[in-house]
Amino acid sequence: MDPNKMTGPEKAAVFLLSLGEAEAAQIFKKLSDSEIKKIATAMAAIKNVPPEVADRVAEEFVNRVEKKDNLSIGGQTFLKSVVGSAFEQKQADRILRSLEMEKGGIPFEWSHDVDAGLLREQIISEHPQTIAMILAHLPPEKASEILATLPDDKKGDIAIRIVKLGQVPAEIVREVDQTLRRELSQIDSNATEVGGIDAVVDILNNLDRASEELIMETIEEEHSEMAGEIREKMFVFEDLNKVDDRGMREILKKVENQQLALAMKTASEEMKQKILGNLSSRAAEMLLEDLEVMGPVRLAEVEEAQQVIIRAAKELEADGTIVLGGKGKEDVLV
Repeated sequence: MDPNKMTGPEKAAVFLLSLGEAEAAQIFKKLSDSEIKKIATAMAAIKNVPPEVADRVAEEFVNRVEKKDNLSIGGQTFLKSVVGSAFEQKQADRILRSLEMEKGGIPFEWSHDVDAGLLREQIISEHPQTIAMILAHLPPEKASEILATLPDDKKGDIAIRIVKLGQVPAEIVREVDQTLRRELSQIDSNATEVGGIDAVVDILNNLDRASEELIMETIEEEHSEMAGEIREKMFVFEDLNKVDDRGMREILKKVENQQLALAMKTASEEMKQKILGNLSSRAAEMLLEDLEVMGPVRLAEVEEAQQVIIRAAKELEADGTIVLGGKGKEDVLV
């Protein structure tokens, strides 16, 4: 214990240990819950305090302190006594419980943040007595949720076993707690759902047309229904024709003239009119001129320009500026 490296809470804990239970209890009464929590955490970790450390710490609080032998009292025992003397039972229990939670000392306390369905799957194959013991240590709402989903022929038996549990040896509780926590740690209970139709649609919408068609052909051969769902959700350049005029003007603001001219190279007449109708007269004339003088271009360049415009539209949809409908949908800008 190096006083030069100790934190404030650690020094406060040493000082209170040197004062004794009665004086420490009086000081605890004047502290906030957060201050108590910090000092209590440090205090519980202390087993003994060398006299030179106590002296150095005391000098920061008072001008002079009587030198003592090592404080051999256990920090945890001292803490429980002090907190018990300083507060009403409920508040003392809450503070000590909070401290135990931080130390990982309360069996199954971690279960608060674990999905009940996941817990059920992990314990369903256990002996009914083990399940009863686990449920008895879980938060009531979590335990009831799990019990409700157990097989009907097990519910009553497990409930009776919970009633008759009595005292379970601490080492057994700890062993089951650690085993279950270890098994669950190998499963990411916070995993988020990935993949799915929407993920494929997003990917395909950013691919070139040749790659898109190749992938869709493969999906069509193996899963025709899935292919239908994907095509239904895919958004292509021509779908921009469903966007209302205000939305189209917002999209065109984000597109350079050269990209717009390239994108219109293979556009339908309806799509061209949609674009031109949402440009100023001068801008529309310039765009038509660019199209007239544009020589042959590779299809890949046209498709890339169209994808740039689609991405711009999706960015506007993402920030709430416009709403896009998928292919074949009736949803339009609102």
